[in-house]
Parts: sequence; structure tokens; C-alpha cells
Amino acid sequence: MKKNENIALEFNEFSKNYTNDMIGCAPHYLQLVESFVKYFPENFNPGSVLDLGCGNGNISSQLVPYFPNATYTLVDASTEMINLCRHKFKDHNFIYHNNYFKDFSFNKDSYDLIVAGFSLHHLEDKEKQSIFKDIYSSLKQGGIFSYSDLMISKTNPEHPKILEEWHSFVNISFPDGEKWKWIMEHYDAFDKPTDYNIQIEWMKNAGFDDIQILYNQGYWIYLQAVK
Repeated sequence: MKKNENIALEFNEFSKNYTNDMIGCAPHYLQLVESFVKYFPENFNPGSVLDLGCGNGNISSQLVPYFPNATYTLVDASTEMINLCRHKFKDHNFIYHNNYFKDFSFNKDSYDLIVAGFSLHHLEDKEKQSIFKDIYSSLKQGGIFSYSDLMISKTNPEHPKILEEWHSFVNISFPDGEKWKWIMEHYDAFDKPTDYNIQIEWMKNAGFDDIQILYNQGYWIYLQAVK
């Protein structure tokens, strides 16, 4: 698979087999996706949901059966991903924004739930700090920020070990090495992961004081932050 110079074009290409590729390329992918509905507080019933970097809608697909009456707003830079979501959710009245995060207008006190699955690692550290502030502001009081990703900085001493384990995992599904080569080209060009403890501090600085890691396998993490 050829690497594109633009992240949106990159995911336009990746969209063709997105779910199967993610299952084979991202360790613990299914468990992390399922975490988005496993750990909500009892009686949590959001009326408005924002999905940041929605991809092909796998996270929202988890949420819809539990919260069918909520209003969903899906944001992604990839036109193809947005089109996949339009088809997948054609029977639902979803709102779509074909935007990069930095171009999305966050409105104050607008959402009960904001989710980000495997998307915020594309942001620089300063951009993450900024978006955590936007997320906090956009949540209603008592709202939840629900977030999963690989959360280890490339400078972390454990990073080489994580890459080795990741390589072994991908090699099970794609033993010819081409997929791993593409992943690393993408990872080097576009991915900017940050240690989870650093991100938690940034979330606290943004205003969150109730932050819990509810699923973790190494640095593959799902967490929730409550406003």
C-alpha cells in the first residue's frame, strides 16, 4: 500500500478494508472498541454525541443500539470515511462534518458524550492540549469524554519494546511484511502518540478532575473523563 502525503488521502485509501485492517493491525482493537459501551455510569443516557475522527463509524456503531435517540455528530478529515458513515447510518439522522479537528467549531456546553477512538494520536502535543480544552468546554456538566488510543511517546524507553510486540502481532495476520511496512511509514509520517500520564495531566489542566483508565493492555488504553 502506497503512503500518501496527506492524512485525509491516506485514510481514503485505508477506508476500503478499514475494520478488518484495524483488527489485524491494532492490538486489542475489538476490546478497545467494545470499551466505549462497557464502562458508562449507570443511568447514563446521552442526548447528544460527538464522534471525533469517526473513521468508518465503528465507535458510533457501538453506541447507537444503547442510545438510539441521541443526536450524533460525526467528524472526519477523510471524505471516503464520511461517505462510509453516511451509508452505514443512512436510516439515522446523523450530522456530518468532513473536517480536520482544527477546522471543527466546538460549541460550548453542547454534548453529553464526546468520543475519540484511535484518532487523537495524529495531533501534535500542543494540539492535544488545545483539543482537550475544546472538548471540556463543549461538554455539558456531567458529560463524558471517552477516549482510546495507543498512548506512549516515541521517546519513551519502552517504545522499542512496544514496536516489537506490535510487529509480532501484525505479522500473524499479514506475514508478508507489506502491511507492517505501510504501518511504520504511516506511523513515522503521521502519528504523534503521547504517554497517557502526560495526557491525563493535560486533561486536568483543561478542567477534568474525574479521569479513569478503564481498560489497558500495555499502552493500548481506554479512558473516560467526566466534566
